[in-house]
Amino acid sequence: MLTFIGLGLYDKRDISEKGLTLIRNADHVFLEGYTSRLMGATREDLEEFYQKPVRLLRRADVEQHPEELLNCAMKENTVFLCAGDPMVSTTHADLRIRAADRGIPTAIVHGASIVSAVCGLSGLQNYRFGKSCSVPFPQAHWSPTSPMDVIIENRNLRLHTLVYLDIQDDRYMTVSEAVSLLEEMARKKQVTIPLYVGIARAGSEAPVVQAGTAEVISSTDFGPPLHVLVVPGELHDMEQMYLSRFAGLC
Repeated sequence: MLTFIGLGLYDKRDISEKGLTLIRNADHVFLEGYTSRLMGATREDLEEFYQKPVRLLRRADVEQHPEELLNCAMKENTVFLCAGDPMVSTTHADLRIRAADRGIPTAIVHGASIVSAVCGLSGLQNYRFGKSCSVPFPQAHWSPTSPMDVIIENRNLRLHTLVYLDIQDDRYMTVSEAVSLLEEMARKKQVTIPLYVGIARAGSEAPVVQAGTAEVISSTDFGPPLHVLVVPGELHDMEQMYLSRFAGLC
């Protein structure tokens, strides 16, 4: 059997009791470390807490070469761990389909997700979010502007946009870096983004939440990763009040 288990937002304590029991009873434990990460725990911390060895999977191990994982699940109880909630990522949904195609029974243990945490920390109402997007680190001869297309479309519909920030090995995009990239995209598209909401270390004891213009956000020290960004659409009165009270909106 293959069980997808969400670890929550920040450290080893965020997992559910159900998920922890399944991990401790599993024959094989795999941890995906490319869509998101628990910044409050190392793999060694998790191994000590779970009382199990944990094998780290990179993107290629899941998307291109999942044979080892699936072969284990064919024969014994196997768990697939990820930060947040497992099925927020389409690559995990694809893996579940591949397992089902092999006749492997699957199950899901959900965890706290940045999708809902952003709403709680910012006060932006969850039903007023449109399509999300990701901002990647620019590469040589490649600097996409498609994230701004998503933001523009959402704003035209008066919807908010959740913007995921790139993770590459031990390099984590910051809110300030993302805003700088988005502002450049906005200039190319000849549009103006009046408001951003930056969030750092959701789920920790000391998250940082700041709302403001590009200038305000760029001058804010959000501290260590992980960071995430929201580009709001038109604000409801309660959203405006919440951001003023809890996110420094002037």
